[in-house]
Amino acid sequence: MLAPHQYVDRETGAVRTEQLFGDRLVRFLYHPLREHAPMLFRAFTGSRCSAALALFNYDFALGCRVLGNRRFLQEAGVNLRECLDSLEQLDTARKVFERKIRYWDCRPVPSEPRAVLSPADARMLIGSFRQDCQLFLKGKFFEFEELLGCDRLQWQKAFADGDFAIFRLTPDKYHYNHTPVSGQVIDFYELDGVFHSCNPHAVVQAVTPYSKNRRVVTVFDTDVPGGTGIGLVAMIEVVALMIGDVVQCYSDHGYADPIPVRPGLSVGRGRPKSLFKPGSSTDVLIFEAGRVRFDEDLLRNQGRCHVSSRFSQGFGRSLVETDVQVRSRIALPADA
Repeated sequence: MLAPHQYVDRETGAVRTEQLFGDRLVRFLYHPLREHAPMLFRAFTGSRCSAALALFNYDFALGCRVLGNRRFLQEAGVNLRECLDSLEQLDTARKVFERKIRYWDCRPVPSEPRAVLSPADARMLIGSFRQDCQLFLKGKFFEFEELLGCDRLQWQKAFADGDFAIFRLTPDKYHYNHTPVSGQVIDFYELDGVFHSCNPHAVVQAVTPYSKNRRVVTVFDTDVPGGTGIGLVAMIEVVALMIGDVVQCYSDHGYADPIPVRPGLSVGRGRPKSLFKPGSSTDVLIFEAGRVRFDEDLLRNQGRCHVSSRFSQGFGRSLVETDVQVRSRIALPADA
């Protein structure tokens, strides 16, 4: 019997047990099937199967009736008072997962002008590529060079020995990603890949899905006028099982007049940047070495004992996620 997966609620400090969506299927796929039927496993994690599962779960009439109602919204923890659309308009599972919220009211930006913000409503872990750092986690969640692109030597060099943060979005979460920093986009590119699940059980099975899945990489320069002033920051948006696309839709005001993300674009922190299509997925932020200082409560929560985390069990050290809100502070510049 696999132990439950728990995390820490940042607002209250309470330990919560996560209800993992499709957990039995994921455990089946990432244990006997992967080892004994590799061709079938590759089919399940391919684009066609992922798209078919998404269609069944989020678009078929049965799924709409089962998921697109008040009971589901309440059980999933969706706060209806945050939503821009009315309950009557959120009448399908897809509409629920692609919902817009009044983030300017319910996800206020902290007062510190140089604070680094969470890009999503998500469960967060922190790590470092430096071997002399207590947060050293290189090779646990992804292959560093592969994550950024094996031919992107410029960024591999820039972020060597840096720090990173992983944000795991669960299916019930608000699925818009927001900009974590202010600055200018200096690179933007997509990397092809498969559609592994980002369920904790799949991650600890040495699959390193964050660097093997299809993903979008955006590199910001924050050392520009009006920028956050922490050097280069890479934001990697990782698709997963039943996530077919990441729609880039940056907007300076609410969700109005969205535009594609491209090199040369100046961005303000906390703005909507992109939308994950339904399901669960992951954001990864990478910082240059010595440029940021993560918030103490996040570090403290990650090292908590007596919390049943599958990451801790799989990697042999305390790795407890903290549930964070989009646009909340996660770090300050190291020189602040």
